[in-house]
Amino acid sequence: MSEQITIEEFSKIDLRVGVVKSAERIPGTKLLRLIIDLGELGERQIIAGIGDVYSPESLVNRRLIVVANLKPKIIRGYVSQGMILAADCSKGKPRVLTVDDEPGPGAKVC
Repeated sequence: MSEQITIEEFSKIDLRVGVVKSAERIPGTKLLRLIIDLGELGERQIIAGIGDVYSPESLVNRRLIVVANLKPKIIRGYVSQGMILAADCSKGKPRVLTVDDEPGPGAKVC
């Protein structure tokens, strides 16, 4: 079992629905450069290590779950302004977490 956190600690994480507007492979890596619409929070560039599982085209227009308040980080020369959530990452085949068509970009995950 992993370390437990309090509800107050968890509530600091801002999870939002993001719609992928564009995606491209970063040459020579398994990284994808995603431009994600977070509604009122604007568009964000997120660098994700999912290129060995997903083609860029397969992600466009999908609704993903994004950690919107993560500090930006430079990855391979690109600024990543958040993180997308995925399952089974330790098995080498991450599966992005998605939502149905209803929640719009920027909808808060509760």
